[in-house]
Amino acid sequence: MTQNCPLCAPEEEHVIVANDKFRIIRVKDPEFPGYFRLIWQDHVKEVSDLDLEARLIMWDALTRLEKAIIEAIRPEKVNWAQFGTMVPHLHWHLIPRFKDDAAYPDSYWSPRKRKTDLKVLAEREQDALRCEALIKERFA
Repeated sequence: MTQNCPLCAPEEEHVIVANDKFRIIRVKDPEFPGYFRLIWQDHVKEVSDLDLEARLIMWDALTRLEKAIIEAIRPEKVNWAQFGTMVPHLHWHLIPRFKDDAAYPDSYWSPRKRKTDLKVLAEREQDALRCEALIKERFA
């Protein structure tokens, strides 16, 4: 753990699963239901800092998370992002994308182009809740 790292000592998170290697949280964004983040537990800056066993665990967890998102939420595409410039602690963003989402086809961090229908967002929120349950089941 590193002092002043918001991922080592988060103030508030919606944790879905956690173990000694990683945790999966749900990012609460009403415009993007089903946005999850996988955070490596140790304060590690780069993927190359992990040994082979840890990299295999990481890759397996990310692909299992993506499969759960695809199965429960059925997006057009799942975007993966891993930056670390603002927070140099290994973590990934997995964001389900739809042609009618607020930023499509640009990145999640791009300016919003439209408002998604509230009924559609409510349905996607229900899918995201099903995805949470599926993640808990698959990572138990």
